[in-house]
Amino acid sequence: MALENITIKIFTSVNQLPQTWDEVASINHFLQTPYLKVLEDSAPTNMECFFIGIFENEQLIGTSLAQYLDINKLESFGERDNCFKTSIRNFIFRNFASHTLFLGNNMITGQNGYAFSKQISFKDISTLMIQCADEIIAYFKKKGIKMHIISFKDFYDECSVEFKKYDFSHLYEFNTQPNMIFNLHPEWKTKEDYVASFTKKYRDQYKRAHKKFDGIQVKELTLEEVISNEERIYELYHYVAKNAPFNTFFLAKDHFSTFKKQCGETFRIFGYFLNDVLVGFHSILQNGTVLETYFLGYDEEIQKENMLYLNMLYNMTEFGIENNYKKIIFGRTALEIKSSIGAEPVLMSGFIYHSNAIVDKFLPKIFKKLEPDVEWKQRHPFKE
Repeated sequence: MALENITIKIFTSVNQLPQTWDEVASINHFLQTPYLKVLEDSAPTNMECFFIGIFENEQLIGTSLAQYLDINKLESFGERDNCFKTSIRNFIFRNFASHTLFLGNNMITGQNGYAFSKQISFKDISTLMIQCADEIIAYFKKKGIKMHIISFKDFYDECSVEFKKYDFSHLYEFNTQPNMIFNLHPEWKTKEDYVASFTKKYRDQYKRAHKKFDGIQVKELTLEEVISNEERIYELYHYVAKNAPFNTFFLAKDHFSTFKKQCGETFRIFGYFLNDVLVGFHSILQNGTVLETYFLGYDEEIQKENMLYLNMLYNMTEFGIENNYKKIIFGRTALEIKSSIGAEPVLMSGFIYHSNAIVDKFLPKIFKKLEPDVEWKQRHPFKE
């Protein structure tokens, strides 16, 4: 059924949103007002967020999220790969991609860019996404800012294949590292069920990790504890973030306490303590039947000595099993170690174009040189 009398409204504050917003966005916590309030109150310093309402005959039928990134404000693109290729990449980003618009959420992995209250065709969605981008480009043009890159982020195969038939047909489709997703077996009811399904090699890995972990206490943090540990939490997060191969943002220092304040029990943060000192943390968001892993941080020395990161992955998995989640979204980093605990790679696509026609023409060649190379071997930890 064709859409009628469509209008698009761009909002910059949660207080401006229509009353029915959360009802329309009910399928995704990352598009609902508690999370959007987190973005409004504590987005990265180089990010500006826009909440997009799509109306049919003046009735809200769709919600979407866009994020503008000013790359010039970024302290570092990532310090791990200190080489000539990194220098070239950084030069290109500063000079040809410093003003970037994402339709979708650049802070998390997954298809979280839009939600509709009625069945919408892929043709209409692709048209609407382009129109939303055009509205925000025009908004910045009035402020004297020219957008360089426009990206439509994270679509599963079944969607990207359809979008390419319509308004996305002229855009460059890119695939970065896969999203590591763990589809939990319904017969697992306890962590013992999970461990029993490992082959001997990976059961030994599990036991070795737990032995190394001895002496570290794991505790879920209340809002008050998140606030009192805020500086240390940020220090641990920042260490991990700046050592990633590539960054387009860094979280605000009060991000975790703001998130906990706004989302309460939906957002959980767990601290790892050694001799009463916070040496690591991980965070998760409960998104319906899906458990979304969020940012984490750790002390590098403790991580090496106590296999802290691997134990975090096991803990998140066990939380998912014991709380009856269907799947866990582990995101795009550390692919091999995540596959060793059971997560599997799922390819996701994005679409991108450059506002300069000449640069856009060479975008496929340029993009391939910018993406960090990642070689990894998929592990298969379970018995056949």
